[in-house]
Amino acid sequence: MSNSTTNSTTGKAPQQPADAALSHGLKQRHLSMIALGGVIGAGLFVGSGAGIAAAGPSIVVAYTLSGLLVMLVMRMLGEMSAAYPSSGSFSAHAERAIGPWAGFTAGWAFWVLLCTAVGLEGIGAAQIVHGWLPGTPEWAWVALFMVVFCGTNLAAVKNFGEFEFWFAALKVGAISLFLVLGVLAIAGVLPGTDAPGTSHLSDFLPNGGDGLIIGLLASVFAYGGLETVTIAAAESENPVKGVASAVRTAMWRIALFYIGSMAVIVTLVPWDSPEVVEKGPYVAALDELGIPGAGQLMNIVVLVALLSAMNANIYGASRIGYSLVERGQGPRTLGRVSGGVPRIAVLVSSLFGFGCVLLSYWRPDDVFSWLLNMIGAVILIVWIFIAVAQLRLRRRLEREAPGKLAVRMWGFPWLTWVALAGMAAVFVLMAREPDTRVQLYSTGGMTLVLAAVGYARQRRRG
Repeated sequence: MSNSTTNSTTGKAPQQPADAALSHGLKQRHLSMIALGGVIGAGLFVGSGAGIAAAGPSIVVAYTLSGLLVMLVMRMLGEMSAAYPSSGSFSAHAERAIGPWAGFTAGWAFWVLLCTAVGLEGIGAAQIVHGWLPGTPEWAWVALFMVVFCGTNLAAVKNFGEFEFWFAALKVGAISLFLVLGVLAIAGVLPGTDAPGTSHLSDFLPNGGDGLIIGLLASVFAYGGLETVTIAAAESENPVKGVASAVRTAMWRIALFYIGSMAVIVTLVPWDSPEVVEKGPYVAALDELGIPGAGQLMNIVVLVALLSAMNANIYGASRIGYSLVERGQGPRTLGRVSGGVPRIAVLVSSLFGFGCVLLSYWRPDDVFSWLLNMIGAVILIVWIFIAVAQLRLRRRLEREAPGKLAVRMWGFPWLTWVALAGMAAVFVLMAREPDTRVQLYSTGGMTLVLAAVGYARQRRRG
């Protein structure tokens, strides 16, 4: 299948099809498990604690609202990715629909986000291992993890797929077991536990609307990682089938893993328990059930989630970088492919991530803090590009190639506009909160710079 990307300015396809040099080593089982495990990250296991502490039981409403928004975004992205499979994913779609400057902006902003996230996940994983082996330096563990996952991504795409397959299987197994135990405890049939009833749900909105807003913002950014499956689909045996399957099951995955687990936690544990933030909500719930070794068990699961995210983000960053170069949007060196893998892009993405780790030790209060703020709202920028691109591409597809619409956005165009309104509302809420306001402005500054550079390049190339 040709994955060629149309030049938005000239209307002509480039001479070389996009992703022509990449292998197609990912099997359907890899893609299915990447889609399943991609929604289960460290943000869910640990980061949700702060949201619960702020919103109380209403965190279920926060995760439901943000989950509905994410479902719409995934459906839009799935429609475009099934029609035009590409490792550039939303970046390639934005270029096709809006113009080269849009693909440049969305692609490089997301590349910076992924590379920085690689470093952050490495730090988190190293802290867990350091807790088990306190005499070892954290930076050495980060370096080891970087070498391992850089090596697996350098070798072949099927190595990435195998790692993610087993990582995802462990995460899915762990959270499924948690949900089963939680439901049994709530029903009062788990030995040694009493049914909590609704005693912990009586104060549903303890901190009012402000608490719900903080919980909503926390939940929005916990859904990061869903985009990886549309990037990976371009290197699968059947890209269209893979994307269609992943997108169609997104709704029940989000409802079960995110919304379901939040409902179980706030029913079992008092929302204002200090353990929810100190130990994490899942550990607090398991402790409430009297599960022995709950803390260490969840540490292992969180470690797996962090290592899985490192692996996925090195992969995603390298493919986004490769796709940008293939479309003339970056240094040609990153586009060199050998053995079906863009190895220079893998190395550069890994080195950028390790550079972020060094900054966290050397300049934690200025440069590293600035970098974290700069990527704080990138995912929302990407979602806006996805929605605008889908609005424009859907009309073109219906007119020129209706057969490519293997996945269709629900209620088009009205639900696309609803999603855009939801994103605008999140921006307004971020501007209201002091902590997120800095992230909003920093990300906005980076986006404007990238858009200006991209537009200047587009004008220069005619």
